[in-house]
Amino acid sequence: MTLVAILMGTLVSGIGSVWLAAALSFGVLARYTQHMLSLAAGALMATAFMHLLPEAFESQAGAHDLFMTLLIGVVFFFLLDKAELWHHGHEHHHEQIGGQHLHGSGQLPGVHVHVHGSAHAPNSGSGSWAVLAGDSVHCFGDGVLIASAFIADMRLGMMAALAVLVHEVPHHMGDLVVLRQSTDNRRMALVKVSMAGAVTSLGGLVGYWLVDQLQDFLPYFLVVASSSFVYVALADLIPQLQKRLNARETAAQVTWLLVGIGMVTLVSMAPHGH
Repeated sequence: MTLVAILMGTLVSGIGSVWLAAALSFGVLARYTQHMLSLAAGALMATAFMHLLPEAFESQAGAHDLFMTLLIGVVFFFLLDKAELWHHGHEHHHEQIGGQHLHGSGQLPGVHVHVHGSAHAPNSGSGSWAVLAGDSVHCFGDGVLIASAFIADMRLGMMAALAVLVHEVPHHMGDLVVLRQSTDNRRMALVKVSMAGAVTSLGGLVGYWLVDQLQDFLPYFLVVASSSFVYVALADLIPQLQKRLNARETAAQVTWLLVGIGMVTLVSMAPHGH
């Protein structure tokens, strides 16, 4: 039952986030892009601080060791970010691809696009595969984290899958725009990013086997998942929301941040069980 839940959770978060990103990128829901960033930040922080960390600290593991794991985890994801393997890719400066500035181009409202490798790489074809490779690595890691949460508790797994779903959307939006620079085929771009998203399920399977073999280390897996969520929220998402806005736009940001927290809280009310 746990394995089935892991597969379902990773498929929904991995591929579902790509399809939602496509709806946002290709115009159907474009006006809600900034709201998605606030929603994701709220969901990630709520999942980490209200559920994953408390679950880990309820174990027999020492608080000092768990906090040390949290610190190491944040530094680890920072280093992965530097290696462009984990970055959610919303650079805070203009990236030029094929002579065109994506930021402010109107193709992706409110989201800064990330580029792996040289600025002109996507038009060469190899750049788009670099984006997909980095995306696949990230999705694999997400799958391992989701599996850890499901093994600890079914509700935790549902919350982790939900948090991954909402925080992957802005990431996949950037990927879709970058891939569109190397092909005019919107469907092919969607298929390629969906394949990368599907790697989340592979990570879930590996995570299920790995955590099952290392049950005593489950609290540490949960803390590592928390460090990932906290890093993404504070290093990637929140900085994008820290810009001067009028009172109405600020109120909308805060509202959607609270909606993200509320979503996680609602999922936490689901029946308790493994």
